[in-house]
Amino acid sequence: MFRRQFMTTALAATMLTAPAAMAEMAAKITEPVTITFYSYNLASAGLGKDTTEGLIADFMAENPMVKVEAVAAPSNEILSRVQADIVAGQQPDVAQLVFRDLIYAAKDLGAQPLEDLAGDELKAHSEGMVPNGLALGRVDDKTYGLAYTFSTPVMFINADLFRAAGLDPDQPPRTWAEVKAAGIAIHEATGKHGFFPGAFGPIDGTFVYQSLVMSNGGQVREGNKLTYADPAAAEAVTMLRDLRDSGAYADIDVAAHMDTFASGDLAMFLFTSAIQSRMVKAADGNFELRVVAMPSFGDKPTAPTNSGSALFVLSQDPVKQRAAWELTKFLTSKHAYTQITSKIGYLPLRLDIVDDPKYLKDWVEANPMIRPNLEQLTRLTPNVAFPGPNYRQVESMMKDAAAEAVLGTGDPVEVLKAAQERGQALMPADG
Repeated sequence: MFRRQFMTTALAATMLTAPAAMAEMAAKITEPVTITFYSYNLASAGLGKDTTEGLIADFMAENPMVKVEAVAAPSNEILSRVQADIVAGQQPDVAQLVFRDLIYAAKDLGAQPLEDLAGDELKAHSEGMVPNGLALGRVDDKTYGLAYTFSTPVMFINADLFRAAGLDPDQPPRTWAEVKAAGIAIHEATGKHGFFPGAFGPIDGTFVYQSLVMSNGGQVREGNKLTYADPAAAEAVTMLRDLRDSGAYADIDVAAHMDTFASGDLAMFLFTSAIQSRMVKAADGNFELRVVAMPSFGDKPTAPTNSGSALFVLSQDPVKQRAAWELTKFLTSKHAYTQITSKIGYLPLRLDIVDDPKYLKDWVEANPMIRPNLEQLTRLTPNVAFPGPNYRQVESMMKDAAAEAVLGTGDPVEVLKAAQERGQALMPADG
């Protein structure tokens, strides 16, 4: 905690000494320039790292005047690395940051508003992009982060466990009431686990939880007022508590959900589609894997929120800004999204490539499990970030309270209300 406070204070002092007005981005690059790209995909093992390295190599081949120096850090450490390097005078140029850092990046980290930086170039580059996806990186009607690697929650299904319980996997649960019934039946018939959400583990973020809340008509905040204990939001949590009390909800460690599903011991798993390639490999020869859209609260339309990251341009030098913008454009191009979707498993921000034989058409036909996730893009709802210097603590308190409300023994609504009251004291004052 002391280190975080020190870094925030030091960063604020650094930003105060920065020039009051930045020079206009260079029109073109006329001499060699080196920029840095901070990425958590580069810190991952396997396809995330390999694909990102390949895209960087492709970019430099097309832009021989630009050298990209990659800086890898895990997703939970990438912001601290960016902060530390800014304080040390090593200005990052492009950073891949998770969406919970969006408001902080816009207001305190020096991220460039892309409308001001690139103007008509941003408009041209945005053509063909999913409007809901573009909205993910906006703060106060300006685009600070360009959505990069992101997904929505989908439900992975073990069809074999459905059959073993006498259920039809061709008619998977569409509502939470149906999830409850199926989960109980599967647990009683097979001894295996029914349902589990990737919502409360150490790597889970809050996107699954927020998707549930918003799909029931709730919100986690309105302006600077926390609202996750309000009736519609609390009802989403009490629904999960009811699943747990009924036996439909798996009694496993919150950090073991992926391994449990991969081993064939869990029938329904709500989580990011980014793990799809891993689950396909795990299921091969062991059980039949299927993917369906996230369940709904009765006939209410779902409001799937996003996991993942956006790209932020942090450069202050005009020439480096141009190089950073060119890299950002390349990493969100048709070519890049073809690689990102087919090799890593994230959603393409450009739906026109899905049925284009030059890009994803053949891959999508061979991998139909991505279709439910693509369909959810029409209802994509931005994951809500929190404002103010305590934003991470506020988010953590909310997530911990939701976990306690579902997994503990206390009254779920009272648990949420108590946490919301404590969290509100850490929120910025209105005005």
